[in-house]
Amino acid sequence: MISENHFDRGPTMGGFGSGSKWGKDCTDDMRQIDIRQLARHGYLRVGMAYGWRWKRRGEVVASINVTVDIDRVWFTYRQRERGGEWQDMRYPVRVERTACHLGGLRIWWQCPAANCGRRVAVLYGGGVFACRHCYRLAYRSQRETDSDRATRRVDVLRNRLGWEPGALNGNGQKPKGMHWRTFERLEAQHNALVTQSLAGVMAKFGCTRDHL
Repeated sequence: MISENHFDRGPTMGGFGSGSKWGKDCTDDMRQIDIRQLARHGYLRVGMAYGWRWKRRGEVVASINVTVDIDRVWFTYRQRERGGEWQDMRYPVRVERTACHLGGLRIWWQCPAANCGRRVAVLYGGGVFACRHCYRLAYRSQRETDSDRATRRVDVLRNRLGWEPGALNGNGQKPKGMHWRTFERLEAQHNALVTQSLAGVMAKFGCTRDHL
């Protein structure tokens, strides 16, 4: 039976292969079905039928019905395009198993998108569930600029030094018990990263040092 729980696609995406090298969305922005997670919880036994749900702040925001066959899993849900009519979706996704070098088997989805069939561990929810290559999704790290990465590393160092997060809060004191040589090395790394981060922000907004 088709689930009455409406399937919420999340961010709207273009068709397969649209956009530049990577589309505008990241893998973290999408609904995900990780076959390793299903296997780990024992949800791939033949004959099983259950609902899989996604929550945000404790509220269910999307759901899908899953039925396990011998060599495939059936997905059943509802979806709509940009506020249009709801459509019933039901299709199989093949499951493959490959031998590991040290014994045992590794399990994979075979991407169900037309002309794909890639062996992948995770499928991402759009009109159909498909691999990240079909939707041209990037990992979050691929979206980071050098200044973004520097900003993130600044806060990692500030956390280690026990300083308040945020480079604009200035430098703090040497943590109690930390050797001066270690502190001076970390502070130098921190200051270099702050300079790189601020330079990226200035370039983004077309500023120069004269504007500061």
